[in-house]
Amino acid sequence: MDKRNLTMLTDFYELTMANGYLENGMKDRIAYFDMFFRKVPDNGGFAIMAGLEQLLEYLKGLRFTEGDIDYLRAKGIFSEAFLTYLKGFRFTCDVWAVPEGTPIFPNEPVLTVRGPIIEAQFIETMVLLTINHQSLIATKANRIVRAARGRAVMEFGSRRAHGFDGAVYGARAAYIGGCIGTACTLADRDHDIPATGTMAHSWVQMFDSELDAFRAYARSYPENCTLLVDTYNVLQSGVPNAIKAFREEVLAKGFRPKGIRIDSGDITYLSKKARRMLDEAGFTDCRIVASNSLDEIIIRDLLSQGAAVDVFGVGERLITSRSEPVFGGVYKLVAVEDDGVITPKIKLSENVTKITNPGFKELWRLYDKESGKAMADVIGEKGEEIGQESTYELFDPEHTWKRKRLENFRAEKLLVKVVDGGTVVYESPGPTEIRQYCEKKVEELWDELKRFENPHAYYVDLSKRAWETKVRLLEEKGR
Repeated sequence: MDKRNLTMLTDFYELTMANGYLENGMKDRIAYFDMFFRKVPDNGGFAIMAGLEQLLEYLKGLRFTEGDIDYLRAKGIFSEAFLTYLKGFRFTCDVWAVPEGTPIFPNEPVLTVRGPIIEAQFIETMVLLTINHQSLIATKANRIVRAARGRAVMEFGSRRAHGFDGAVYGARAAYIGGCIGTACTLADRDHDIPATGTMAHSWVQMFDSELDAFRAYARSYPENCTLLVDTYNVLQSGVPNAIKAFREEVLAKGFRPKGIRIDSGDITYLSKKARRMLDEAGFTDCRIVASNSLDEIIIRDLLSQGAAVDVFGVGERLITSRSEPVFGGVYKLVAVEDDGVITPKIKLSENVTKITNPGFKELWRLYDKESGKAMADVIGEKGEEIGQESTYELFDPEHTWKRKRLENFRAEKLLVKVVDGGTVVYESPGPTEIRQYCEKKVEELWDELKRFENPHAYYVDLSKRAWETKVRLLEEKGR
């Protein structure tokens, strides 16, 4: 992303509003925006934050070229004063964000931007585009990995992705979510996501016989030999020929076979039969890889039926999050600042779920000290300190009579300052470190929250101060 100028990848109304702000003398007025989402995809219990590194790379390079200015001038609706302003445009905002790999929940701010209104408003499209996409794929990957119950999952979806960026950044997000690697070579080269792969059916078809194809491949890669056994018939020819090739070309050179892959048919039945054949041939350490339009529900069912699969290759249903292909993150104005005084702003709606939480906020996660499990998130006002007291009372912001008192807990701030006055001050960890962090943070969630059907509802509450501010604005603006 640092090699491409993506400044103009924005919704056109960001530019028309920016021109209007300048003409109305508001270009330097300080605004606060929150990014949050309203619903976990697939009715899950939580989502996974991802995409921050790419967003920060974008913010570093915000510049309007002469070509950009000429294009906008030709539209005939922008003032020369605005075009002159864009020539010297630089991003000077502050940004806070939840680190990648963190489990996140609806209606809490996962990113906050503070700065001149034109700048803070302008980046909306890329904030949402970047974080929505990668958070969607990381969340789906994490579901699939949990369904695999400790078995490895590889991302195989490049050819089904929505464009080349979807393939590369989807592979990155899938790795963060828990996949062990990808089929995408570019993701390995540019993002250190381990690439893996063996053969296609065309390899087998190119030879006079399946056995010839297997022998040839094994001769080339005896130390890392996985054979695709379903080109013709898995049990009658595929597995028997793989066993012959393993003996002749792999064992003979002092190596052990890595695996076979089944890409069609009844995976449960075929894997059980193949496992028995491999074991009887002395290849108990030879893994069985399964692929072919898998997702978390199919994988869960396969394992519940006793499928003898060691590794899952998951493609189109992961890279496109086919079951629910939209992560509904939004970016809303929550406050303005004049002469150092912050004024909270609220958006009302006939749809209650679209009413925003106003003000400049902080996000806390409360953990039970005894179990180490996350118990609730609390959205407080900036400057509040939560966790200093020995007990804390949670209450449902919509049903305030629902209350719970926490004791023996610790509080952790989730929002980290990543940009200070336009300068990126956060060093993104590598994908492997983020993946390990994600695994640790998901482990801190209760198992009831990880169910695929009817997961436990996690508490995301407002602090008393934040709730009082919201109620006051609801009363003022609802009159």
